[in-house]
Amino acid sequence: MSGIRKHLRYVSFFMAMMMALGSVWSASATAGMVGTGEMIGQQQVQLDRQELIGMLDRQDVQAKLADLGVSQDQVKERIQNLTPAELADFERQLAEAPAGQDVVGIIVLFLLVFIITDMLCATNIFPFVNCIR
Repeated sequence: MSGIRKHLRYVSFFMAMMMALGSVWSASATAGMVGTGEMIGQQQVQLDRQELIGMLDRQDVQAKLADLGVSQDQVKERIQNLTPAELADFERQLAEAPAGQDVVGIIVLFLLVFIITDMLCATNIFPFVNCIR
């Protein structure tokens, strides 16, 4: 019986030390109020991205992207990497575009985004675009 107590003392000491060390490095959680505007804004960004990705499934958009030599996967990746401000600006431009020119406007906007990211050395899609760094 005393042998077990002797081992329990070491185990309990080890567990107490692990608990003390664990509490030192643990991160404290803070709670705060989340505004309705923030929640709606986050959901709107996700809906906008889903809508843009849904537009890529149209045959005329796919044909135009194929003519330009840009793959659909690259465009989807770029849509996922857009900041909320860029996405909101893009949606505003789509809303202002005439009904018959929306596909061409989308493609032109994507090309501009691609060229800007090439200039910022984030990608290397177009060989004729030089990095500004």
